[in-house]
Amino acid sequence: MRSPAPPRRSRSGIGSGGVEFDTRVKTAIYRRVVEMARAPGVAEIAAALAGPPEEIRGAYRRLFARRVLFLEGDGETIRMAPPFSGVPTQHRVRVGDRTYFANCSWDSFGIPAALHAEGEVHSRCEQTLEPIRLRVGREGPETGPVVAHFAVPAAKWWADLVYT
Repeated sequence: MRSPAPPRRSRSGIGSGGVEFDTRVKTAIYRRVVEMARAPGVAEIAAALAGPPEEIRGAYRRLFARRVLFLEGDGETIRMAPPFSGVPTQHRVRVGDRTYFANCSWDSFGIPAALHAEGEVHSRCEQTLEPIRLRVGREGPETGPVVAHFAVPAAKWWADLVYT
């Protein structure tokens, strides 16, 4: 049995197309999201990793194919880096001195968990349009009368992720 081919090396020397490279890109994306409270563009990640933008775009596409990122139709703008949203939403999560957008109510709990910090969720009830404010501690959200309802089973979320 032949061994797999070693990962390709690009002119930049950072590697291309392998899991290790994609992991570096993913880590750089999440680091930037946490620091800036917004999704980074391809050029920002290329600069951070000193790599060609086309290689970063390739990593974005592979991360999308593995459901690590959700991209806009242009194939390079990050719509979702779960649990963080790349676009403003009704689900705002305050952690420390930063406010992040979550993709949905479920992801709003994921942001404090991902950051290993306490946070505060600001959202609204979709039936009454009443505001919702929840404190989220290191052990999870505070108890209260709020219920989250998911009309689409989790196994089908990726069929139309923006809707769900």
